[in-house]
Amino acid sequence: MRFLKLLVLYAGLASGANPAVAGTDALFTMAEGDLASLQLHGEPRAVPTTPVTDANGKAVDLSDYHGKYVLLNFWALWCAPCVKEMPALDRLDAELGGADFEVVTVATGRNARPAVDKFFTEKNINNLPKLFDPKMKLMRDIGGAGLPLTVLIGPDGREVARFSGDAEWDSPAALAMLRGWMS
Repeated sequence: MRFLKLLVLYAGLASGANPAVAGTDALFTMAEGDLASLQLHGEPRAVPTTPVTDANGKAVDLSDYHGKYVLLNFWALWCAPCVKEMPALDRLDAELGGADFEVVTVATGRNARPAVDKFFTEKNINNLPKLFDPKMKLMRDIGGAGLPLTVLIGPDGREVARFSGDAEWDSPAALAMLRGWMS
């Protein structure tokens, strides 16, 4: 089955398929392991511009990341699976983050800034932003229902896929999937 999916992807590319769509197909084709339940959208979806705040209280919205591939992760300190996957998200951003890709984490609900600072220090999280959505407005506006929630957003600012639950985002399979999406 995996070989057939790859064959279809490569045939589409060879025949001149839209590379942005082909990259999205790579998400489906290459998702395996715990990422096999990645929910790929048939058509990219608009994302809300609902602002969140950074650690200094400055407003930030998803349009600030336009032009980048974004892995947007909603998490909370009280969510055990969220806490479990944060180090992997940090390592993912260390590996792929830069001009073309960024992991954007949003602490959703009640997460005191000092407690988030302490958590980042204790877990040695150095690459992720500290963004806050205390009233869960962005999460609601994006259609999120549970934590952790990860949303993949293309450089055009549109959502292409989402994943509910925790994952090893820095695993070889996840890295290959994300690199395939961005190529």
